[in-house]
Amino acid sequence: MSERAFKGYDLIGDIHGCALSLRILLTRMGYTQSKGVYSHPERQAIFVGDIIDRGPHIREALHLVRDMVDAGHAQIIMGNHEYNYLCYLTPAPSGFAQAYLRSHTPRHERILEQTLQQLANYPEDQRAFLQWFEQMPLFLDMDRFRIVHACWHQQMIDRFIEMNGGNRMKRGFLFRSAVQDSLEYTIIDRLLRGTHLKLPNDEVMISRDGFERHFFRTKFWVRDPYYLVDVVFQPDPLPSHLARLPLSREQRADLICYREDQKPLFIGHYWCQGEPEPLAPNIACLDYSAVKYGKLVAYRMDDEVRIQKDKFVWVDVAREFVFSD
Repeated sequence: MSERAFKGYDLIGDIHGCALSLRILLTRMGYTQSKGVYSHPERQAIFVGDIIDRGPHIREALHLVRDMVDAGHAQIIMGNHEYNYLCYLTPAPSGFAQAYLRSHTPRHERILEQTLQQLANYPEDQRAFLQWFEQMPLFLDMDRFRIVHACWHQQMIDRFIEMNGGNRMKRGFLFRSAVQDSLEYTIIDRLLRGTHLKLPNDEVMISRDGFERHFFRTKFWVRDPYYLVDVVFQPDPLPSHLARLPLSREQRADLICYREDQKPLFIGHYWCQGEPEPLAPNIACLDYSAVKYGKLVAYRMDDEVRIQKDKFVWVDVAREFVFSD
């Protein structure tokens, strides 16, 4: 189906195995289920990635979303969790230092633990979902809006298209993306994980999920920031002694700015909290920490050129699914 076949689009944030919340959200937006597949008579859903990991109903969420995509009622882009899972289970070609594209370290296993466990007894599903992940586009540039999991960086996207002939990875690109500091690695890191800066003085933060972090995620839409706190964009705040440090020339060089005159952009990835609202007049994050009893969020996109707060729709997971999802 072409873009113009639908009157509007419903952009849906990171699900992370919250299949019951997703069913409620789709129903709330007027989608109905027929022969096991959700659809809307006039609209198409678009998922911003991260269907898997952490949550209780990952396999159900995968089937629900893939069935919608296969039937033409939805589109999807790859999230960093789909990419991680794909690399974790893809054997590396000869010459690699490890057996798989993503090394099987305790840290990597911990992130993927729930997906690995919930698909362990379904080898056919596991193979089918791996093939599906490899075929996922990394971004969508629609007539009126754009979607990428973490960050729209036009130069990186242009290079990706040059190297792959479109918005999907070729297998050789996938292999090269597992080589740290390669161009392919940098492109994937920017589009699926976003912009980030190294913590000054080799400091280390312990995030709320227990991981050591040497970098912090940054905003990519701020013009002329001065302090570190002006660009930090993550659930965990910077330590107070770092927040008011001025940005160095080198740090400024690593930042980009998605301008307000560009198309509306929808992202996920960032574990936002509170009531959904635009990050900028033309940028919306749809990840509101559903799997941590936040909100599973959608935005109902029509013909507007600026993002409107009253067009966010969500399921409050803590209120509606504390004991079931």
